Amino acid sequence: MDKIINKHMHAIRVEELLKKFNGFTAVDRISFDVSYGELFGLLGPNGAGKTTTINILSTLLKPTSGYAEVAGFDIRKRRDEVRRSIGIVFQDPTLDTKLTGKENLLFHAMLYGIKKEEAEKRMKEVLELVELEDRADTLVEKYSGGMKRRLEIARGLIHRPKVLFLDEPTLGLDAQTRRRIWDYIKKLNKETEITMILTTHYMEEADYLCDRIAIIDHGKIVAIDNPTNLKNMLGGDVVILEIEGDANQYIEKLKELKWVKSLMVQNGILRMSMEMGERKIPNLVNLAEKSGVKINSVNLHKPSLEDVFLFFTGRKIRDEEGEGERREWTIREMRR
Repeated sequence: MDKIINKHMHAIRVEELLKKFNGFTAVDRISFDVSYGELFGLLGPNGAGKTTTINILSTLLKPTSGYAEVAGFDIRKRRDEVRRSIGIVFQDPTLDTKLTGKENLLFHAMLYGIKKEEAEKRMKEVLELVELEDRADTLVEKYSGGMKRRLEIARGLIHRPKVLFLDEPTLGLDAQTRRRIWDYIKKLNKETEITMILTTHYMEEADYLCDRIAIIDHGKIVAIDNPTNLKNMLGGDVVILEIEGDANQYIEKLKELKWVKSLMVQNGILRMSMEMGERKIPNLVNLAEKSGVKINSVNLHKPSLEDVFLFFTGRKIRDEEGEGERREWTIREMRR
């Protein structure tokens, strides 16, 4: 069940944000907002502009142009207030492994000017939230990867921020540990109602965690909505055909079919979206035979975020640029 979000209260506002590095555009005039209590995701491949966006919003980088505010504070004019209002879990580990978990947290609290008695109280609270209270006095160098990530999340929460940034929070973790971290993040968001903005290139992570997702590629936001609506944009089912032979005639006939909503061709693979795909497969096979095309395999599944990313960008999230021949037709082009 989708979380009910108050759309009239924005913890983050971003308007036409642009960041260039020596002529390279890393973030290309993006706009979005995040409501208080929302768990919002930036989904895209490495180099898409996700971390740059987080660094701008957390005041680590200055934007080239555009406007943004976090917790009601302008990121340019009120940087100190922004920094007091946020917590960050960086992509790369930043814990002091020669200190204990407790010492890492107390040192962080001291940097925020939290008095020792209050810091001790908050430390116990956040360690309980991430279930590390029994490892508080253990040196961090003896923690597993998942435990370190949970401690970093606890550290990001100890000063009670209004917004928590999570930059690729499960990068490099094994699948089982990753799933546990997802559960912790989801529980924290629900129990603390802290606004969270998460970057990831894991489709399943974004789908499982986020109330809304912005798909970002080459610095641009190409789609933004909740996971269900994003997948429903494709409509119905995704049918994938592996074919042999000259497919030009076959493709032209497919483009004329009104029930084929989108069509993509890449390296002998046809990917289409349509309603009631299982009923349409015999039609696709018959049409292929008439067009002199051999079908080697047929795959049918409900749309995933991977399919959504393919639909908007023409490639898989881990594809390298220039890999294989890509041809894509929008619905409008197919109707011409």
